[in-house]
Amino acid sequence: MRFSDDQRRRLAARAKTIGRRLLNELATIVTPETLIACHRKLIAKKYDGSANRGPGRRRTAAEIAALVTRMAKENRSWGYRRIQGALSNLGHLLAFKTIASGHRQV
Repeated sequence: MRFSDDQRRRLAARAKTIGRRLLNELATIVTPETLIACHRKLIAKKYDGSANRGPGRRRTAAEIAALVTRMAKENRSWGYRRIQGALSNLGHLLAFKTIASGHRQV
């Protein structure tokens, strides 16, 4: 016997309300574990937010990365925070961690 998705959904919802102990006495077509597993999958699918995720943060522009590299090479004694301040004076807002990860590649 094959169930449609809608029938499986309704059966799993009712099985969850009944409980595993009573299902052991009532269920003859499918095992209680199967019904509870179907309900668990339905709940996981309901709260799955992977479709709403975006592509992530934009990459640092190549010219800004080149500027950071140039500043780091020309001013060896400067730290990440000082480079961050110099970039801020030029109008570029960049986190010091971004500078640190780009500077390691120099």
